[in-house]
Amino acid sequence: MVKGFHVAVVGATGAVGVQMLKTLEDRDFPISKLTLLSSKRSAGKKVVFKGEEITVQEATPESFEGVQIALFSAGGSVSKLLAPEAVKRGAIVVDNTSAFRMEENTPLVVPEVNEKALFDHNGIIANPNCSTIQMVVALEPIRQAYGLKKVIVSTYQAVSGAGAAAVEEMMNQTKSILAGEEFTPQILPVGSDEKKYQIAFNAIPQIDKFQDNGFTFEEMKMINETKKIMSMDELQVAATCVRLPVATGHSESVFIEVEKEGVTASDIQSLLANAPGVTLQDNPNEQVYPMPAHCVGQNDVFVGRIRKDLSDDKGFHMWIVSDNLLKGAAWNSVQIAESLIKLEIVK
Repeated sequence: MVKGFHVAVVGATGAVGVQMLKTLEDRDFPISKLTLLSSKRSAGKKVVFKGEEITVQEATPESFEGVQIALFSAGGSVSKLLAPEAVKRGAIVVDNTSAFRMEENTPLVVPEVNEKALFDHNGIIANPNCSTIQMVVALEPIRQAYGLKKVIVSTYQAVSGAGAAAVEEMMNQTKSILAGEEFTPQILPVGSDEKKYQIAFNAIPQIDKFQDNGFTFEEMKMINETKKIMSMDELQVAATCVRLPVATGHSESVFIEVEKEGVTASDIQSLLANAPGVTLQDNPNEQVYPMPAHCVGQNDVFVGRIRKDLSDDKGFHMWIVSDNLLKGAAWNSVQIAESLIKLEIVK
Protein backbone atom coordinates (compact mmCIF):
# COMPACT_ATOMS: atom_id res chain seq x y z
CA MET A 1 0.00 0.00 0.00
CA VAL A 2 1.37 3.40 -1.05
CA LYS A 3 1.82 5.87 1.78
CA GLY A 4 1.35 9.58 1.26
CA PHE A 5 4.04 11.87 -0.11
CA HIS A 6 5.02 15.42 0.71
CA VAL A 7 4.14 17.30 -2.50
CA ALA A 8 4.84 20.94 -3.33
CA VAL A 9 3.15 22.89 -6.13
CA VAL A 10 5.09 25.96 -7.29
CA GLY A 11 2.93 28.50 -9.08
CA ALA A 12 -0.13 27.22 -7.21
CA THR A 13 -2.30 30.24 -8.05
CA GLY A 14 -1.57 30.32 -11.81
CA ALA A 15 -3.75 28.76 -14.52
CA VAL A 16 -1.70 25.54 -14.72
CA GLY A 17 -1.11 25.40 -10.95
CA VAL A 18 -4.86 25.52 -10.33
CA GLN A 19 -5.33 22.66 -12.83
CA MET A 20 -2.52 20.69 -11.14
CA LEU A 21 -4.30 20.94 -7.79
CA LYS A 22 -7.62 19.92 -9.34
CA THR A 23 -5.92 16.97 -11.06
CA LEU A 24 -4.17 15.86 -7.85
CA GLU A 25 -7.56 15.96 -6.11
CA ASP A 26 -9.42 14.19 -8.94
CA ARG A 27 -6.79 11.44 -9.07
CA ASP A 28 -6.76 11.07 -5.27
CA PHE A 29 -2.97 11.35 -5.46
CA PRO A 30 -1.36 9.97 -2.26
CA ILE A 31 -0.41 13.15 -0.36
CA SER A 32 0.64 13.24 3.29
CA LYS A 33 1.47 16.95 3.18
CA LEU A 34 0.76 19.59 0.52
CA THR A 35 2.89 22.75 0.31
CA LEU A 36 1.57 25.50 -1.98
CA LEU A 37 4.14 28.02 -3.21
CA SER A 38 4.02 31.16 -5.35
CA SER A 39 5.62 34.53 -5.95
CA LYS A 40 5.69 37.10 -3.15
CA ARG A 41 2.76 38.83 -4.90
CA SER A 42 0.42 35.82 -4.55
CA ALA A 43 1.66 34.62 -1.14
CA GLY A 44 -1.00 34.73 1.55
CA LYS A 45 -3.83 33.66 -0.75
CA LYS A 46 -5.91 30.75 0.47
CA VAL A 47 -6.67 27.67 -1.66
CA VAL A 48 -9.13 24.89 -0.84
CA PHE A 49 -7.83 21.36 -1.45
CA LYS A 50 -10.03 18.37 -0.51
CA GLY A 51 -12.11 20.65 1.70
CA GLU A 52 -9.10 21.96 3.60
CA GLU A 53 -7.99 25.59 3.35
CA ILE A 54 -4.26 25.94 2.66
CA THR A 55 -2.34 29.24 2.72
CA VAL A 56 -0.02 29.84 -0.23
CA GLN A 57 3.55 30.66 0.85
CA GLU A 58 6.27 32.58 -0.93
CA ALA A 59 8.62 30.16 -2.69
CA THR A 60 12.14 30.19 -1.23
CA PRO A 61 14.92 27.57 -1.22
CA GLU A 62 13.96 26.63 2.36
CA SER A 63 10.34 25.94 1.25
CA PHE A 64 11.47 22.55 -0.10
CA GLU A 65 12.72 21.04 3.15
CA GLY A 66 11.15 17.57 3.40
CA VAL A 67 9.40 17.81 -0.01
CA GLN A 68 9.55 14.58 -2.05
CA ILE A 69 7.82 15.65 -5.28
CA ALA A 70 7.78 19.28 -6.46
CA LEU A 71 5.54 20.26 -9.38
CA PHE A 72 6.78 23.52 -10.92
CA SER A 73 4.70 25.81 -13.12
CA ALA A 74 5.74 29.37 -12.32
CA GLY A 75 7.85 30.39 -15.32
CA GLY A 76 11.31 29.46 -16.52
CA SER A 77 13.24 31.97 -14.40
CA VAL A 78 11.65 30.63 -11.18
CA SER A 79 12.44 27.06 -12.21
CA LYS A 80 16.07 27.92 -13.02
CA LEU A 81 16.42 29.55 -9.60
CA LEU A 82 14.50 27.17 -7.35
CA ALA A 83 14.40 23.71 -8.99
CA PRO A 84 18.09 23.01 -8.18
CA GLU A 85 17.42 24.17 -4.60
CA ALA A 86 14.52 21.70 -4.33
CA VAL A 87 16.74 18.89 -5.68
CA LYS A 88 19.48 19.78 -3.15
CA ARG A 89 16.92 19.19 -0.40
CA GLY A 90 15.94 15.76 -1.72
CA ALA A 91 12.93 16.53 -3.92
CA ILE A 92 12.30 15.22 -7.42
CA VAL A 93 11.18 18.16 -9.56
CA VAL A 94 8.65 17.87 -12.40
CA ASP A 95 9.12 21.13 -14.28
CA ASN A 96 6.45 22.49 -16.61
CA THR A 97 8.59 25.24 -18.19
CA SER A 98 11.11 25.19 -21.05
CA ALA A 99 14.00 25.83 -18.61
CA PHE A 100 15.47 22.30 -18.64
CA ARG A 101 13.75 20.52 -21.55
CA MET A 102 16.69 20.38 -23.91
CA GLU A 103 19.38 19.79 -21.28
CA GLU A 104 21.18 16.56 -22.06
CA ASN A 105 20.85 15.00 -18.59
CA THR A 106 17.20 15.98 -18.06
CA PRO A 107 14.60 13.47 -19.23
CA LEU A 108 11.75 15.01 -21.26
CA VAL A 109 8.81 12.73 -20.54
CA VAL A 110 5.36 11.87 -21.84
CA PRO A 111 4.40 8.72 -19.89
CA GLU A 112 2.55 7.08 -22.82
CA VAL A 113 5.69 7.49 -24.95
CA ASN A 114 8.91 7.27 -22.92
CA GLU A 115 8.07 6.52 -19.28
CA LYS A 116 11.31 4.55 -18.79
CA ALA A 117 13.34 7.73 -19.37
CA LEU A 118 12.34 8.65 -15.78
CA PHE A 119 14.98 6.23 -14.48
CA ASP A 120 17.69 8.53 -15.93
CA HIS A 121 16.71 11.62 -13.93
CA ASN A 122 19.18 13.71 -11.96
CA GLY A 123 16.52 15.26 -9.77
CA ILE A 124 14.71 17.22 -12.50
CA ILE A 125 12.21 15.86 -15.03
CA ALA A 126 10.93 18.17 -17.76
CA ASN A 127 7.32 18.32 -18.92
CA PRO A 128 7.31 18.99 -22.69
CA ASN A 129 5.59 21.82 -24.53
CA CYS A 130 1.78 21.43 -24.62
CA SER A 131 1.58 21.20 -28.43
CA THR A 132 4.39 18.62 -28.52
CA ILE A 133 2.77 16.40 -25.88
CA GLN A 134 -0.51 15.82 -27.66
CA MET A 135 1.22 15.15 -30.98
CA VAL A 136 3.68 12.54 -29.69
CA VAL A 137 0.93 10.70 -27.76
CA ALA A 138 -0.88 10.21 -31.08
CA LEU A 139 2.23 9.45 -33.15
CA GLU A 140 4.14 7.06 -30.86
CA PRO A 141 1.87 3.99 -31.49
CA ILE A 142 2.24 4.63 -35.24
CA ARG A 143 6.01 4.96 -34.93
CA GLN A 144 6.25 1.69 -33.02
CA ALA A 145 4.10 -0.23 -35.52
CA TYR A 146 5.09 1.29 -38.86
CA GLY A 147 8.15 3.48 -38.31
CA LEU A 148 8.18 7.25 -38.73
CA LYS A 149 10.23 9.26 -41.22
CA LYS A 150 8.66 12.71 -41.44
CA VAL A 151 6.26 14.94 -39.46
CA ILE A 152 4.84 18.26 -40.69
CA VAL A 153 2.52 19.99 -38.23
CA SER A 154 0.44 23.17 -38.33
CA THR A 155 -1.02 24.12 -34.96
CA TYR A 156 -4.17 26.05 -34.09
CA GLN A 157 -3.38 27.00 -30.50
CA ALA A 158 -5.66 28.30 -27.76
CA VAL A 159 -5.12 31.68 -26.13
CA SER A 160 -4.90 30.13 -22.63
CA GLY A 161 -1.44 28.93 -23.68
CA ALA A 162 -0.39 32.59 -23.30
CA GLY A 163 -1.96 32.88 -19.83
CA ALA A 164 -5.18 34.00 -18.18
CA ALA A 165 -4.61 37.68 -19.03
CA ALA A 166 -4.47 36.82 -22.74
CA VAL A 167 -7.83 35.02 -22.52
CA GLU A 168 -9.32 38.05 -20.78
CA GLU A 169 -7.92 40.30 -23.50
CA MET A 170 -9.51 38.09 -26.19
CA MET A 171 -12.89 38.30 -24.46
CA ASN A 172 -12.63 42.09 -24.06
CA GLN A 173 -11.56 42.56 -27.68
CA THR A 174 -14.51 40.47 -28.85
CA LYS A 175 -16.92 42.61 -26.83
CA SER A 176 -15.30 45.82 -28.15
CA ILE A 177 -15.54 44.70 -31.80
CA LEU A 178 -19.19 43.65 -31.40
CA ALA A 179 -19.95 46.99 -29.76
CA GLY A 180 -18.02 48.93 -32.41
CA GLU A 181 -15.60 50.30 -29.80
CA GLU A 182 -11.88 51.05 -30.11
CA PHE A 183 -9.28 48.91 -28.33
CA THR A 184 -5.50 48.58 -28.11
CA PRO A 185 -3.94 45.07 -28.08
CA GLN A 186 -1.50 44.69 -25.17
CA ILE A 187 -0.38 41.04 -25.00
CA LEU A 188 -0.28 38.94 -28.17
CA PRO A 189 1.60 37.58 -29.98
CA VAL A 190 4.51 38.05 -27.52
CA GLY A 191 4.57 40.27 -24.45
CA SER A 192 8.16 41.41 -24.95
CA ASP A 193 7.86 42.08 -28.70
CA GLU A 194 7.20 45.63 -29.88
CA LYS A 195 4.11 45.01 -31.99
CA LYS A 196 0.83 43.71 -30.55
CA TYR A 197 -2.06 42.39 -32.62
CA GLN A 198 -5.70 41.66 -31.96
CA ILE A 199 -6.59 38.00 -31.42
CA ALA A 200 -10.39 38.35 -31.56
CA PHE A 201 -11.68 37.37 -35.03
CA ASN A 202 -8.07 36.82 -36.12
CA ALA A 203 -5.29 34.23 -36.54
CA ILE A 204 -1.73 35.16 -35.52
CA PRO A 205 1.03 33.07 -37.16
CA GLN A 206 3.49 33.77 -34.37
CA ILE A 207 3.81 32.02 -31.01
CA ASP A 208 6.92 33.08 -29.08
CA LYS A 209 9.86 34.97 -30.58
CA PHE A 210 11.26 34.48 -34.07
CA GLN A 211 14.63 32.74 -34.32
CA ASP A 212 17.39 33.42 -36.85
CA ASN A 213 16.21 30.51 -39.04
CA GLY A 214 12.74 32.06 -39.56
CA PHE A 215 10.98 29.61 -37.22
CA THR A 216 9.55 30.77 -33.89
CA PHE A 217 10.80 29.45 -30.56
CA GLU A 218 7.49 27.54 -30.15
CA GLU A 219 8.05 25.86 -33.52
CA MET A 220 11.62 24.95 -32.61
CA LYS A 221 10.36 23.52 -29.30
CA MET A 222 8.04 21.17 -31.21
CA ILE A 223 10.80 20.17 -33.62
CA ASN A 224 13.53 19.53 -31.03
CA GLU A 225 11.33 18.08 -28.29
CA THR A 226 9.68 15.55 -30.64
CA LYS A 227 13.10 14.23 -31.65
CA LYS A 228 14.27 14.05 -28.02
CA ILE A 229 11.14 12.34 -26.64
CA MET A 230 11.16 9.74 -29.43
CA SER A 231 15.00 9.39 -29.32
CA MET A 232 15.10 10.04 -33.08
CA ASP A 233 17.62 12.71 -34.08
CA GLU A 234 17.12 11.68 -37.70
CA LEU A 235 13.35 12.31 -37.70
CA GLN A 236 12.34 15.06 -40.14
CA VAL A 237 10.07 17.52 -38.29
CA ALA A 238 8.68 20.90 -39.38
CA ALA A 239 6.15 23.07 -37.54
CA THR A 240 4.07 26.20 -38.08
CA CYS A 241 2.40 27.45 -34.89
CA VAL A 242 -0.63 29.73 -35.03
CA ARG A 243 -2.69 31.36 -32.26
CA LEU A 244 -6.48 31.27 -32.76
CA PRO A 245 -9.29 32.98 -30.80
CA VAL A 246 -10.13 29.80 -28.86
CA ALA A 247 -9.94 29.92 -25.05
CA THR A 248 -8.85 26.33 -24.32
CA GLY A 249 -7.85 23.37 -26.47
CA HIS A 250 -5.01 23.15 -28.99
CA SER A 251 -5.69 21.66 -32.44
CA GLU A 252 -3.12 20.33 -34.89
CA SER A 253 -3.15 19.32 -38.54
CA VAL A 254 -0.42 16.72 -38.87
CA PHE A 255 1.10 15.07 -41.94
CA ILE A 256 3.30 12.03 -41.35
CA GLU A 257 5.31 9.70 -43.52
CA VAL A 258 5.72 6.15 -42.22
CA GLU A 259 8.53 3.75 -43.17
CA LYS A 260 6.50 0.62 -43.82
CA GLU A 261 4.76 0.09 -47.15
CA GLY A 262 1.12 -0.91 -47.60
CA VAL A 263 -0.24 0.73 -44.43
CA THR A 264 -3.88 1.85 -44.70
CA ALA A 265 -5.82 4.58 -42.93
CA SER A 266 -7.90 1.91 -41.21
CA ASP A 267 -4.70 0.29 -39.91
CA ILE A 268 -3.84 3.55 -38.19
CA GLN A 269 -7.41 4.01 -36.94
CA SER A 270 -7.38 0.52 -35.39
CA LEU A 271 -4.02 1.22 -33.78
CA LEU A 272 -5.13 4.53 -32.24
CA ALA A 273 -8.50 3.14 -31.11
CA ASN A 274 -6.56 1.04 -28.58
CA ALA A 275 -3.67 3.42 -27.83
CA PRO A 276 -3.10 4.63 -24.24
CA GLY A 277 -4.25 8.21 -23.63
CA VAL A 278 -5.94 8.47 -27.04
CA THR A 279 -9.63 8.74 -27.93
CA LEU A 280 -10.39 8.09 -31.60
CA GLN A 281 -13.17 10.29 -33.01
CA ASP A 282 -13.11 9.53 -36.71
CA ASN A 283 -16.34 8.98 -38.62
CA PRO A 284 -16.65 11.53 -41.45
CA ASN A 285 -19.98 10.04 -42.59
CA GLU A 286 -21.49 11.08 -39.25
CA GLN A 287 -19.41 14.28 -39.02
CA VAL A 288 -17.53 12.86 -36.03
CA TYR A 289 -14.12 14.49 -35.47
CA PRO A 290 -12.31 16.16 -32.56
CA MET A 291 -12.94 19.82 -31.69
CA PRO A 292 -11.42 21.97 -28.92
CA ALA A 293 -14.83 22.95 -27.53
CA HIS A 294 -15.47 19.27 -26.74
CA CYS A 295 -12.06 18.37 -25.28
CA VAL A 296 -12.00 20.89 -22.41
CA GLY A 297 -11.69 19.11 -19.06
CA GLN A 298 -10.70 15.80 -20.70
CA ASN A 299 -7.32 14.16 -20.04
CA ASP A 300 -7.09 12.29 -23.35
CA VAL A 301 -5.71 13.31 -26.73
CA PHE A 302 -8.42 13.18 -29.41
CA VAL A 303 -7.58 12.08 -32.97
CA GLY A 304 -9.64 12.06 -36.16
CA ARG A 305 -9.70 12.92 -39.90
CA ILE A 306 -7.18 10.12 -40.52
CA ARG A 307 -6.66 9.70 -44.26
CA LYS A 308 -4.00 8.53 -46.69
CA ASP A 309 -2.22 11.16 -48.75
CA LEU A 310 -3.35 11.17 -52.38
CA SER A 311 0.16 11.23 -53.88
CA ASP A 312 2.37 9.60 -51.21
CA ASP A 313 1.61 5.95 -50.41
CA LYS A 314 3.44 6.26 -47.06
CA GLY A 315 1.88 9.62 -46.20
CA PHE A 316 -1.07 10.20 -43.86
CA HIS A 317 -2.98 13.23 -42.56
CA MET A 318 -4.70 13.52 -39.19
CA TRP A 319 -6.27 16.06 -36.83
CA ILE A 320 -5.19 16.06 -33.16
CA VAL A 321 -6.93 18.00 -30.36
CA SER A 322 -6.31 18.21 -26.61
CA ASP A 323 -6.92 20.41 -23.56
CA ASN A 324 -3.64 22.36 -23.41
CA LEU A 325 -3.99 23.07 -19.67
CA LEU A 326 -4.59 19.38 -18.83
CA LYS A 327 -2.74 16.88 -21.03
CA GLY A 328 -0.59 19.75 -22.26
CA ALA A 329 0.49 20.71 -18.75
CA ALA A 330 -1.17 19.72 -15.46
CA TRP A 331 -2.27 16.17 -16.27
CA ASN A 332 1.03 15.19 -17.91
CA SER A 333 2.91 16.54 -14.85
CA VAL A 334 0.73 14.56 -12.43
CA GLN A 335 1.03 11.49 -14.67
CA ILE A 336 4.81 11.77 -14.39
CA ALA A 337 4.46 11.96 -10.60
CA GLU A 338 2.22 8.86 -10.66
CA SER A 339 4.82 7.06 -12.78
CA LEU A 340 7.57 7.97 -10.30
CA ILE A 341 5.55 6.19 -7.61
CA LYS A 342 4.55 3.24 -9.83
CA LEU A 343 8.17 2.63 -10.89
CA GLU A 344 9.30 3.09 -7.24
CA ILE A 345 11.65 5.89 -8.23
CA VAL A 346 10.24 7.92 -5.35
CA LYS A 347 9.49 5.99 -2.16
